[in-house]
Amino acid sequence: MKIGLGKDSHRFDFDDKNKKLILGGVLFENQPALSGNSDADVVLHAITNAISGVTCENILGKRADDLCLDQGITDSSIYLKEALKYLNCSKIEHLSISIECKFPKISPMIPLMRKNIASLLSIPESSVGITATTGEDLTPFGKGLGIECICIITCS
Repeated sequence: MKIGLGKDSHRFDFDDKNKKLILGGVLFENQPALSGNSDADVVLHAITNAISGVTCENILGKRADDLCLDQGITDSSIYLKEALKYLNCSKIEHLSISIECKFPKISPMIPLMRKNIASLLSIPESSVGITATTGEDLTPFGKGLGIECICIITCS
């Protein structure tokens, strides 16, 4: 059994009206986007970082930067697929994802996020757990400045 821990956070970009908010590969309509070179999908970034924790391959720090900055690829699902190439376990058993943000409301989108993430990882939806908290104004994310995501992956 292997366990990986991943984390990512991005600030909101309230000025960029052309960029969209994507979380777990799912579009959140009428919300400010997150700042970043890519689509800044903190959920897929946290999953990618968790896989990097298992594989010891620096995906977001090196390979994703190359894909984004050199090739113009901003879709975080591509970075996740790159990380999966190095996953040397036979099966992803479970993914636990925790999102902290004041907005948007995450709960209504959890089923769609679970479905999309399960599809990207080729695992059952029942192996993808997602929780969310507002942070109660205690952190920058709870104050509405951005979104943070933590992910734990277990593989056998």
